[in-house]
Amino acid sequence: MDNSDMRVAIVTESFPPDVGGAAHWVRQTVRHLERRGHEPLVLVPAGRRRGRCDDSAATEGWPGVVRTGGWRLAKALAAHRPDVVHVTAPRALGARGVAAGARLGVPVVAVRRAVPARPAGPAASLTLAPSVAAAHALTGRGVPRVRPWPPGVDPERFHPRHRDLELRRALAPGGELIVGYVGRLVPEKRLDLLEPVCALPGVRLVVTGDGPYAGVLRGVLPGARFLGCRTGSELARIHASLDVFVHPGPPGGSSLGVREALASGVPVIAPATGDPGDPVRHGRTGLHVGYGDAQALRDAVLTLEAGRGRRAEFGMAGREGVVGRTWEVVGDQLLGYYGEVGVSVG
Repeated sequence: MDNSDMRVAIVTESFPPDVGGAAHWVRQTVRHLERRGHEPLVLVPAGRRRGRCDDSAATEGWPGVVRTGGWRLAKALAAHRPDVVHVTAPRALGARGVAAGARLGVPVVAVRRAVPARPAGPAASLTLAPSVAAAHALTGRGVPRVRPWPPGVDPERFHPRHRDLELRRALAPGGELIVGYVGRLVPEKRLDLLEPVCALPGVRLVVTGDGPYAGVLRGVLPGARFLGCRTGSELARIHASLDVFVHPGPPGGSSLGVREALASGVPVIAPATGDPGDPVRHGRTGLHVGYGDAQALRDAVLTLEAGRGRRAEFGMAGREGVVGRTWEVVGDQLLGYYGEVGVSVG
């Protein structure tokens, strides 16, 4: 696409140095807009942080980020004179962004990672969902004009070549099967379901990430190795050095950790999403389990523990399935959606 100096106002609840998949996704969106010659402004809540695990903490003082209270949002948007307002998680500050964009007569594209109980406030010009299944669910709840927009992955950063034998020896000195999770440590991730996995002989559970639930999980998973926040090349080494990645839930199509594991050549165990675009394909790139079923998670780990060749096959197929969904592809798809609501993107 040609450069056209489009002005984009991104209203988000989370942005680096905040921690989490949502913050990372917005950062990748901003980078892509800048690469394409556009002018993004990021508006985030004032005074709130979710940690500093992200490797882009240097963006804290970047002039393209404005931390603002809700009542100042409309003024900041008007000053930027956006061609489109891009809202993530349209609640709290995001809901104000949708309303402010509507008042300015500017197209609003809203990204929803969760299905609301019922639509509230003015509708966006277009709503983007992280998967086909989520798009259908949003439509079923009465949200108009919904399109799927799954996340991407960096297939060069996350690659099987980063597998590190020295790291594996440090994590599992007895040669145990290394089963890992990467992500925020919060109750809704249901990491408590990994207790039976943690108790398996010959298995070492490795948990990478941080969050308010970390202390509780150390008690629930006493045999696990907790690595805390890891980023950049170190995170890539951890992903590639796993034997199996576990995503206990809830089911959904937006887990960045799942895609990073698959790009690293690691099979994934996760709840079935019912989504045709689910990157975890049962019996091909990993195994599906019922959501909330701790015993099924344990049994799936045992199945993959017994099949080293099968793990390798799943890993190769998993990487093949996600490497084409780069952040550049995801970013250009977003520009296409901007065009769909009448924005000139070049």
